[in-house]
Amino acid sequence: MLLTTTFYVEGYRIRRYGPLVASEAVMGTNIFRDYFAKVRDVVGGRSGAFQTALAEAREQILHEIQIQAQKSDCNAIIGIDIDYGEISGGGKTMLLVAAQGTAVYIEPE
Repeated sequence: MLLTTTFYVEGYRIRRYGPLVASEAVMGTNIFRDYFAKVRDVVGGRSGAFQTALAEAREQILHEIQIQAQKSDCNAIIGIDIDYGEISGGGKTMLLVAAQGTAVYIEPE
């Protein structure tokens, strides 16, 4: 299935528009990830634990919107928007990843 952030695909035409497809993932970070992220925040550098969690969440939600599109007999999703966020409180941190796009059926021109 073709996934794109653009609203058209060069060399293809949209034969049919399907539904809006969307998915969200909220992932908890465990105490060790939080601890090492705080250390990285002080000394600088990238947090591999958070990067891995975000990548896993992104893959999961992209897979979920593909399933939604397939159920609507579509073969592509256009205009995909991926958003990232953090929900914090009470000494805990949750990572939020959300994606939405339009399912379509495309065919070569």
